[in-house]
Amino acid sequence: MKWMKIKTLPALAIFMAALTLFTAMLCISATAGASALKIKSANSGALTFVLVHGAWVDASFWDETAAELRKMGHTVYTPEYAGHGADKNKNVSHEQETQSVVDFIKQKDLHNIILLGHSFGGTIIQKTAEQVPDRLKRLVFFDAFAPLDGQSTADQFPAPAVELFQGLSKASGNNTVMLPFDLFRDTFVNTATLEQAKSLYKKVIPEPAAPLFQRLDLKKFYSLQTPKSYLYLTEDVALPQTPANGWHPFQSSHLGMYRFIEGTGDHMAAPHYEPKEIADKIVQASRD
Repeated sequence: MKWMKIKTLPALAIFMAALTLFTAMLCISATAGASALKIKSANSGALTFVLVHGAWVDASFWDETAAELRKMGHTVYTPEYAGHGADKNKNVSHEQETQSVVDFIKQKDLHNIILLGHSFGGTIIQKTAEQVPDRLKRLVFFDAFAPLDGQSTADQFPAPAVELFQGLSKASGNNTVMLPFDLFRDTFVNTATLEQAKSLYKKVIPEPAAPLFQRLDLKKFYSLQTPKSYLYLTEDVALPQTPANGWHPFQSSHLGMYRFIEGTGDHMAAPHYEPKEIADKIVQASRD
């Protein structure tokens, strides 16, 4: 019996050590599995965004806001359209601008998209939606134009603005409109400091005038059942808020049924200097 005890005790110790190690491995595995499940759950609400810029800027307009959306786990694309960015040809039509975005979506084979248009980009997503409705999850109009069938973007401006842009276009020599700094500072970036306004103005580019005045056939757009949202920033006065003009409720009401999300900020400075807040509002406008 004494010999048996001497031989059994080491074996028992080895067994107990192995059991302890096995239990620890199970705990590590369970913890890893829970962490993976948590990560999967966190990303289950991830969205795919296609952000379409407006007039007088290029796709870099979205750099800061897109970075914030990606930090949240979303996928973000910022296509450039004809007459902007690397394309120096300003003699473009609204159809060419729209086709740039349609081609981008098809080439990337994107589906279940949140297609967002800012400002003039609202008209681009209207016409894009007509061509790729089966690829869309929701349309988001971010302080964006939403003309009715047969209207142009210019039809949404107050008369003095139309006259100003027509005059600037004629004076340009190449049918473009360049924003004067005073107009840009007081209406497009009205919440920015003077230094910020000057910095942003360096990025302003002449806008092709023809698409601004082009009347659009939007019958198909207004027949689509794609869900829509309107994101409105209360300090945005780039389109003067009057009974007959303004982002909300004038432009937004054109959409029929839509989700309304309100935030603070101006037309062009907020996406650069308050990108986290803008990204949060975009997600609110886009969620199920």
